[in-house]
Amino acid sequence: MQTNCNCEKEVAPPCCCSVRSRREERKDSNKISARLHEIYERLEVFLLIISGLSLVMSFFHLAHEFLFFDPAWFAIVISGSPFFINAIRNLICDRRVSVDTLLSTAITATIISDWFFPSGDNSGGHVHSYIFAGGEVAFIMALGHYLEEWTITRAKAGIEALLKLAPKTARRIESVSGNNIDNDNISTNNSESIIPASEVCSGDLLRVLPGESVPVDGIIVTGNTSIDQSLITGESLPVDLFEGDSVYGGTVNCFGSFVMRATRVGEDASISNMIRLIQEAEQRKAHIERIADRWASFLVPMAIVTAMVVGLMNFLIGIFFVDSEFAIQALIEGSVSRAVTILVVFCPCSLVLATPTAIIAAIGNASRFGILIRSGEAIERLAQVRVVAFDKTGTLTRGEPQLREVYSNDANIDADDLLRLAASVELLSEHPLARCIVGAANSAGLQLNSVDSFELFRGEGICAKLAGGDERLIVGNDRIVSRFNVTINDEIKLRAELRFDVGETVIWVVVDDEAIGFVSVSDTIRQVSRSVVESLRRGGVDVVLLTGDNARSARGISELAGIELVKSELLPEEKVKEIELIASRGDKIAMIGDGINDAPALKAATVGIAMGKIGSDLTIDAADVVLVGDDLSKLPFLLRLARMTQSKIVSNIWISMSINAVAIILATGGFIGPVVGALVHNAGSILVVLNASMLLNTKK
Repeated sequence: MQTNCNCEKEVAPPCCCSVRSRREERKDSNKISARLHEIYERLEVFLLIISGLSLVMSFFHLAHEFLFFDPAWFAIVISGSPFFINAIRNLICDRRVSVDTLLSTAITATIISDWFFPSGDNSGGHVHSYIFAGGEVAFIMALGHYLEEWTITRAKAGIEALLKLAPKTARRIESVSGNNIDNDNISTNNSESIIPASEVCSGDLLRVLPGESVPVDGIIVTGNTSIDQSLITGESLPVDLFEGDSVYGGTVNCFGSFVMRATRVGEDASISNMIRLIQEAEQRKAHIERIADRWASFLVPMAIVTAMVVGLMNFLIGIFFVDSEFAIQALIEGSVSRAVTILVVFCPCSLVLATPTAIIAAIGNASRFGILIRSGEAIERLAQVRVVAFDKTGTLTRGEPQLREVYSNDANIDADDLLRLAASVELLSEHPLARCIVGAANSAGLQLNSVDSFELFRGEGICAKLAGGDERLIVGNDRIVSRFNVTINDEIKLRAELRFDVGETVIWVVVDDEAIGFVSVSDTIRQVSRSVVESLRRGGVDVVLLTGDNARSARGISELAGIELVKSELLPEEKVKEIELIASRGDKIAMIGDGINDAPALKAATVGIAMGKIGSDLTIDAADVVLVGDDLSKLPFLLRLARMTQSKIVSNIWISMSINAVAIILATGGFIGPVVGALVHNAGSILVVLNASMLLNTKK
């Protein structure tokens, strides 16, 4: 039995068989890793409970008659060991001092102090050993890290949901006769086999029954259906699709059986690409986070020096006021207590947790609403945006232009012939207006001509020659007409003016430098465009329209959307210049677009935002943020979430620094010991994590 996999072809090993084996290996590895991670999480919770109970027993002097050591040792060994291991690894392997170094130093200091002063008064009135203080530091820091991981796990819930919804199997159509199957010979005589979705190859024919998930991205070959695309596009209602329409892997077939041809499989499929974008975002650090890391590393040696200076100064000052050996011993113990307390409260743990927890919580929350943010740095820059630049076609509008009029001024060429000429030239273009013209010609049943030569002028139009002909055909806007000094008579100009006046785009059709007519098309504005623009303005954001369309068409759309500042007839490089001009005034600008021609502008902007549904792969790759369902109403929420995240980071840093500063002052004055110092300081770490986790509940 022959399948469509074509594994025996020269290209088969790298694109089918070997890829499948690697996918299966990764799948098995991921299952093992997930199982181990689950076991580790349960073990971590169990050990935290043991550590917490041991501290309770130590604090209330329970089980001392049964144990020959302080129960707080359990907390030091169980919760503190990972910090000691990380500190040693960082020193030996990376040759750097980290937060774990300071934490390990503080715990070690409590152990040594307890050895010399086993009955010190370290807790503001209650007599406890230094071991309790060390165990408390280790436990609360371990608890803080666990809460951080819990926040991260909640943030990753969107990814886990996508992974669970990703189809596991596919129904592949295979030829019984051994001949290749094409669109014309699909019949019930062909067999079907259930295969893993990971084994689907590009070009395979797949049948999808009602209630089944679409296994990969593809195009409907036969049949009509209704698809629930909410996973990919965010649309709440099923969408009716027909032959030639695209379907996305992970969406659900609600009604009707259909046959599709796979186009993007494996890691190239839409659902896999969404998961990759979110994972990339989690792996990148924001600029402010890197500053916090450097700050934390700077505080490590400062803490050690400060602890030594405070302890030594306390001893040198106190030595003049003691008059007995007992008093000297108490002075030494008090000086050591202050030094140890400073080491404990100086740990910049909450400072290090301040940014990553907020960033990850924001990324996870945004992904639930179909907003994919590539990096924490993008959130930082989004919070500073004061200008939003929109592309027109496909962004403010639906990106589905409709043919309005075909006008011919040549008696020998009727409207159908003019449309056929325009579509023949536009067939090789990917511009939305070109697809509209070609689609209209196909719907009219027109037979298109072949093209011998083809030259594209970006942002202007196309110059070509039909096969077997010498006539030069030009199809495009006013720019290309001016470039070739095309002659346009007054009758055509007058007719075109009428189309311009109603906001339509006129595409000239020129034969041998003389305009013989035009095709007019228009797009429909998105219903939410005006409300989004108004919402942005209420938030203190200026809005500008940057488009390559003619001035009249741009002005018509801008008036409907409520945008006052309009720049029209811009080439891709001119959009970049406009963005650079705005940025030169000190304004942070976000550019939102969908087409390939928007990719340079998205890169040039402070933040690039791509429309993920209809946007090209190049545009999505160039963007910092992707709106999966092309829902512009998410844009104000995105900016508000970014500003809230920035505010959370700043508040977290202030919380951390304030608590540390107060604790250091109290420790220097001897008002608190290591136990209370550990409670006060590490409570700040927990407060920071909980404060950041509130971003998960921010609603659209």
